[in-house]
Amino acid sequence: MDRVLKRGSPEEELIRRAREARSNAYSPYSGVKIGAAVLARDGSIYAGCNIENSSYGLSNCAERTAIFKAVSEGRRELVSMSIVGDSEEFTRPCGACRQVMVQFNPRLRIIRVGLVDGYRSETTAEKLLPEAFNPSSLTRKS
Repeated sequence: MDRVLKRGSPEEELIRRAREARSNAYSPYSGVKIGAAVLARDGSIYAGCNIENSSYGLSNCAERTAIFKAVSEGRRELVSMSIVGDSEEFTRPCGACRQVMVQFNPRLRIIRVGLVDGYRSETTAEKLLPEAFNPSSLTRKS
C-alpha cells in the first residue's frame, strides 16, 4: 500500500537513516548500493548497508545488517523497516532477509523506496514470505 509520509514522522526518519547507510555500501562487484534501517519498539533505530565479498556467499544484505545490529544490541522487538535502493527492483529483500524479518516480527512493517524511479510502497514481512518457517516449526512432531 502506498501512502504519503508526514514530515518528521518515524517513517521519514527511517528512510533518511537508510539513505545515509546506503552511502556506506561496499559493493565493488555488483555496484548495487542498498541501505536499510529498522525501528525497535523502544524507538531505537539501527541502520545497515549491503556488504559484498569476493566469495559471494559471504556477502550480507543491508536488511540483515540492520536487523543483526539491532539484535546484537539487545533489541528484538522490531516494529518497522525501510529499504532504500535505486529502483523497485533493488528494494526487494532476498529470501534470507525475508526469513530473518519474519523471525523477529511477522508483522514487521516494510517501507521500500527507489531513489531513481520514485518507487515507494509499504507491506509486511509476512506478506513478503507467506507460510514462513518459524519457531513453532521446530516443535512439530512427525
